[in-house]
Amino acid sequence: MNNFHYRIPTEIYFGKNQIENLKNITAFGKTVLLVYGGQSIKKMGLYNKVKSILEDCRMNVFELGGVEPNPKIESVRKGVDICKKEKVDVVLPVGGGSVLDCAKVIAAGAKYDGDPWDLVLDGSKIAGALPVVTVLTLSATGSEMDEFAVISDMDKNEKWGTGSEYIKPAFSILDPTYTFSVSKKQTAAGTADIMSHIFENYFTNAEGAFVQARFCESLLKTCIKYGPVALNEPDNYEARANLMWTSSLAINGLLSLGAEVTWCVHPMEHELSAFYDITHGEGLAILTPVWMEYVLSDKTAEKFAQYGENVFDLPKGKNPMETAKEAISKTREFFAVMGLPATLGQLGIDETHFDKMAEKAADGLETAFVPLTKDDVKQIFKNAL
Repeated sequence: MNNFHYRIPTEIYFGKNQIENLKNITAFGKTVLLVYGGQSIKKMGLYNKVKSILEDCRMNVFELGGVEPNPKIESVRKGVDICKKEKVDVVLPVGGGSVLDCAKVIAAGAKYDGDPWDLVLDGSKIAGALPVVTVLTLSATGSEMDEFAVISDMDKNEKWGTGSEYIKPAFSILDPTYTFSVSKKQTAAGTADIMSHIFENYFTNAEGAFVQARFCESLLKTCIKYGPVALNEPDNYEARANLMWTSSLAINGLLSLGAEVTWCVHPMEHELSAFYDITHGEGLAILTPVWMEYVLSDKTAEKFAQYGENVFDLPKGKNPMETAKEAISKTREFFAVMGLPATLGQLGIDETHFDKMAEKAADGLETAFVPLTKDDVKQIFKNAL
């Protein structure tokens, strides 16, 4: 296990009616930027509830609505302009990971003199940020408890992740009932996103990280158990609660620190989203089994067999390669049960941009679980068609 420093400054209020704790936002000042996406928070009554609490706290409220599912730099720039003009004290995203990611970069951009796109390209330039308080409505990205954000510039066909300790939320409200109205498509895609975060940490070459691996396996089993339940019983609190907490734990450092590895499927999917603006979780569900098959070898078979035995309860003691192949097949079958697409062709994607996409995605993947070149990534895209 590698050395690490673990710190999670985010306070969590988890469960029903935790929105009442939003009043604690006054500790950060009196002027707030409320950030949200479409009409979903208004339809469920959450928008009015949030506004009511802020009014009771006598907060000065400014709003930025319409944040995109793959948040765009234009929305970030609008938010930064509001923050600087109105001297905003705290940023309050209410929504899913896209809204939270947008708000995080807005918070950092408000403390930066240049274009906030600079901060997306280089997180080390983030030297401060406004406090961020989140109200989560979708279990997927884990943005409510981590230091990361992903922003797109569709004019450049670029989608990049950035990160900084400064943009970790001050506190987050996680009420599983706010995810009852999430569509089947987004529930499935969110579950795939959670699982991908876990996979990216699980398949590591770090030695001796036994506890991290067992955490990963238990969280994957949680997704496999409760994903279909949430899909078929959208108001099942137990399922929604377990998925919501798994989403947070998947990417808050618990699984990765001490077992660090370069992520590889996410950079590939980011290229798909940058060029085609697809749903992130759907792209991950397509690429993940294809990547698994591509990197499977005599050297990696034991790890994939371990995954199959401990997550899918496959019989132990069989030939590792045989068990590994069955584990990958089970992964693909699970995504099918969740109603997720299995090929890029189903999303209308062809080979047109594969060369450029592969070149960008492969940058840095020499330190992945299995090192990948541009040609490797391009072949994975082709195999996913």
